[in-house]
Amino acid sequence: QVQLVESGGGLVQPGGSLRLSCLASGFIFRGNTMAWHRQAPGKQREWVASITSEAATNYAGSVTGRFTVSRDNTNNTLYLQMNNLKPEDTAVYYCSVFLRTKTFWGEGTLVTVSS
Repeated sequence: QVQLVESGGGLVQPGGSLRLSCLASGFIFRGNTMAWHRQAPGKQREWVASITSEAATNYAGSVTGRFTVSRDNTNNTLYLQMNNLKPEDTAVYYCSVFLRTKTFWGEGTLVTVSS
């Protein structure tokens, strides 16, 4: 079955950096577009970044220039490098994949940006 397991979240000061990882299994990772989303307290889940099977990337305007999405097809792992973090980046971050007719989600990893 499809499994997505995020890791790498934590508490970081404003201006700091974190690298999130998402280990995928149960599907052909290298052949699918992967995405990161986030959900801040009291807000709806929002898309953050995507990377296609050809490694083409797209970003939400709020993170462009600060976040970088990448993938390691050998190890079935998706990454999100987050630099110059701001308090408004505080959220649970989820990786996802759309297969056939359904979107699969991980359990998420919490990122807290605070001094």
